[in-house]
Amino acid sequence: MSAAFVYLASQSPRRRQLLEQIGVRYELLLPGAHEDAEALEAVRHRETPAEYVRRVTRAKLDAARHRLEALRLPAAPILCADTTVAIGRRILGKPGDSGQAREMLRALSGRSHRVLSAVALWSGTRRTEAHSVSHVRFARLPTVVIDAYVDSGEPFGKAGAYAIQSALAGWIEHIDGSYSGIMGLPLAETAALLRRAKVPHALAA
Repeated sequence: MSAAFVYLASQSPRRRQLLEQIGVRYELLLPGAHEDAEALEAVRHRETPAEYVRRVTRAKLDAARHRLEALRLPAAPILCADTTVAIGRRILGKPGDSGQAREMLRALSGRSHRVLSAVALWSGTRRTEAHSVSHVRFARLPTVVIDAYVDSGEPFGKAGAYAIQSALAGWIEHIDGSYSGIMGLPLAETAALLRRAKVPHALAA
């Protein structure tokens, strides 16, 4: 399948921004009110961060394929992604409340962690996937900084309780990997999948 656009099955405004950055036309294919999208992100017992992020991305893609069929929309490739933060085998998902957000930020303070992103593309006949792992190190975060950041509301809806493009970036000492992957959509890997599916985008060879 080749198409002039892709369906983006993601509610993340950051993923939309990143696709726009590389000139990809997209249409949103979002979960309906009857779908429990958050349930797909529940962590399973003994699941590693890499297993988790890949499984969740595949589950999102499967749900989006069923959604496309049910809505009888025109055929086009479907793009899904998921990102998680991990310290060792511990997965830091989206905080449920301010207490969880503070606890996550205290755990990230003064140490390195991994940000794992998976992306999957359904081209009409097959699924292709790519993965990205980046390392981020925070300086030691004073309690007053953590409290102010949590009070801003920024941590909610974000894995690890932070966004790389937020004000907390001023406390990041080192990044090794994909900045866009840390934001939620690794662009080099995503662009490679789109090229294989013949989806046009800026500077495509």
